[in-house]
This record gives sequence, C-alpha cells and structure tokens, in this order.
Amino acid sequence: MTHNFAMIGAAGYIAPRHMQAIKATGNTLLAALDPSDSVGIIDSYFPEASFFTEFERFDRHIDKLRRADSGEKVDFVSICSPNYLHDSHIRFALRNDADAICEKPLVLNPWNVDALADLEQSSGRKVNTILQLRVHPSIVALRDRVATESKDGKYEVDLTYITSRGQWYLHSWKGDGHKSGGVATNIGVHFFDMLNYLFGDLQDNRVHLATETEAAGYLEYENARVRWFLSIDARALPDTCRAEGQRTYRSITIDGDEIEFSGGFADLHTRSYELILEGKGFGANASRGAIETVAHIRGASPDRTHGEVHPFVAAALARAS
Repeated sequence: MTHNFAMIGAAGYIAPRHMQAIKATGNTLLAALDPSDSVGIIDSYFPEASFFTEFERFDRHIDKLRRADSGEKVDFVSICSPNYLHDSHIRFALRNDADAICEKPLVLNPWNVDALADLEQSSGRKVNTILQLRVHPSIVALRDRVATESKDGKYEVDLTYITSRGQWYLHSWKGDGHKSGGVATNIGVHFFDMLNYLFGDLQDNRVHLATETEAAGYLEYENARVRWFLSIDARALPDTCRAEGQRTYRSITIDGDEIEFSGGFADLHTRSYELILEGKGFGANASRGAIETVAHIRGASPDRTHGEVHPFVAAALARAS
C-alpha cells in the first residue's frame, strides 16, 4: 500500500534522510514546508511535491487534501523542524488525521510527552519518533548480549561523541538553548535513549560540564555506570582523528572493550520507516526516559564532586577557561 506524506522542515540537515526513506519504502511526498527556499534536494526525490514557505498556506493545502475525494489525503507528516517546534507540528499532524514521524528529540520537556500521549489516544493517530540507534545492528546485538550475559555488578561504560561544527552553529537555532535544548539534547538525546534501551532505568544523573559547545556527566542505570562526554568543538577530537582529517568521533567502551558502531548509519532512517509502516514504530512514551534525562541535564548545575568524571573533561575545562 502506498502512503502519502507531507514534510515540515524540508531544508534542514536531516530532511534528505527522511526523503530517502519515504522514497525507499515506495511512498509519495505530496507537500513540503520550510521558511527557507533552499530545498533543491527535493528534486532528487519528489520533484512534483508542492512546496510552501508559509505555514498558513501549507496548513490550508493539507486541510484541502484531507477534505477532497481525490485520494490524496496525507497519511503521515514527517517532522524535521527545529526542536522547540516539534510539539506544535506533531499536534498539526494529528489534527489533520495523520500520523506523525518526528526527528529526535520528540519534545524538549517530559510534560509534553504526557500531552502527546493523551492526544494519541483521543485522535486515534500515532506519534512515531526516530530513535535510530535502537535499530542499529551493533546496538541490537549489544542489547541481546546485555540481556543474556551473566555478570556480577554493573557494566562500566564510557560514551564519547564529538561532531565538529563551525561558527554557524551557535548563530543558528541550534545554538539557542531555549530552542534546541543545548548540546546534550541536540546531539546527545538519541545516545541517552540508547543507554536507557541497553541498561534499564536511570538511577542517578550528574552533570560535570555544561558549556555552549560541550557537556559531560555521569549516569547510573540499573545495569551500568556511564561516564559521558559530548562536544561540537573540533579541538576535542583525539589527535589521531585530526591527523586523518576526521571531523567526527564516536566511541563506546564497555568494561574497557570498544563497541564498534561507527558504520551502518546510512540506512537507519529507512529501517525506522519500515518499522513504522509495519505498525512497529516507537511511540511518544518510548522517548520519555531520554527526554527526562536531558531535561534534568539542562536544569542542573555542574558539580564534579559526585560520580566518576570522563577523562576528556579536564581538557574541555581548560578550553573553557
């Protein structure tokens, strides 16, 4: 069965992955919205899609399709807009009798998850969130290992993610903590979801570092103790990465052993869409643990007297001083 899609946020970084996923699953993008008209990428996937730069005209168009007898009612709205707009755009999808597929983070605050879960029930529609690491083969295998392995005590985990960003980042909505949720939310929420998915409920949450460009802390789960470090500062990259011209560094170690998951990211959105179309997507409540984690991080004051400190923190403090 072919489904009709609309998209909000067609000019964003992540939008092409959603367009590819819609195309790869044999579906159609009918309409797209973005205040920016730098959306030539649409031609590579759906050149016939209607395009709008004003929400009001997009809203009217989607409503017209819903009311028409042409069979072009929108079934899904893919949401790739700035983080602080996700809640509103999900509501727009449900009001138009469509399911929502929303990029991470689903929302910025836990109470928004409660409201969306209620709207799912009252509308009869579904809120799906992209939690792509849950479908990464290496992470799925690791979850199976954790579930079946007999172990005394908790796993000792180090999570390090550095994704270099230029000066533009802090001048965009991503650099505004009220709009993006800050570094820990914008680049880290799907990692915190992964940790929750792997190691169970969160028991302790400490923040050791919080700047515009870097964050770090300590998390303790049912089955793991985690030191984490996130950065968009290229200076945080290990020397080996810089020597090779690499701009991104991902590392997870468990009890000192590196977990390889640097590859396999290209098709995760398509796989996520496949599951959603099979009725097996991750709903609003699936995001709750990660949203609660980043909301606490956002409101906490750094305190390095509790919890083990990630080894990259000292250099980050030197950069910040």
